Amino acid sequence: MASRNPSEYELRREALATYFDSTARQAWIDLTSDVKVSGIRATVRAGREAMRATLLGWLPPDLRRTRVLDAGCGTGALAIAAACRGAEVIGIDIAPGLIEVARERTPSFLGHGRIRWRCGDMLDPDLGSFAHAVAMDSLIHYQPEDLVAALARLAARTSGSILFTFAPRTPLLAAMHNVGKVFPRSDRSPAIVPVAESDLSARLARLDGWRIGRTKRISSGFYTSQALELVRMG
Repeated sequence: MASRNPSEYELRREALATYFDSTARQAWIDLTSDVKVSGIRATVRAGREAMRATLLGWLPPDLRRTRVLDAGCGTGALAIAAACRGAEVIGIDIAPGLIEVARERTPSFLGHGRIRWRCGDMLDPDLGSFAHAVAMDSLIHYQPEDLVAALARLAARTSGSILFTFAPRTPLLAAMHNVGKVFPRSDRSPAIVPVAESDLSARLARLDGWRIGRTKRISSGFYTSQALELVRMG
């Protein structure tokens, strides 16, 4: 059988797995805890907390008997919060080390909810179907065409809503992205890809059976991310 060349999505996914499970592992653990961090990282922590609260606020308050996918769950804060509302959560991430931390941080009692932690590809069809899928800052490293293709694959297995974030194209983010390209690849983390909101909206309009719902931008120091809600029609 002829070998298949990996897609751009797969190549980027593998680079992210390596980065978050080695270079950035401890920094990510610190960022998602309450330990003291630098002023810059503190603004990122505050921004991520605000974004997580936004996405959780877009989910139903009662999630009992509801399957939720936390796609790119990291150390598990959003998945745990959803499970505490009664959800049956699949929390999946490409970095085994972060999944280990998520397991360690899971409360012994989640009420009616439960979490299954998985390491692997968030687009794996074997994960099953869901009422809601959430991808917080896990698609921000992909080009627009790969981002929308990933959403289309999630859409095929989601019956209610998809909540995700993207890096909005702003002068600051565009400049940071361009400056990052001058560094040797071995010296920099996988780049965040700024996306023009108008271009993204046009691409999403072609997702059959879905409409764009709420959107909200969070800016906190070095953290800028925009949440967008996709809602199943009919």
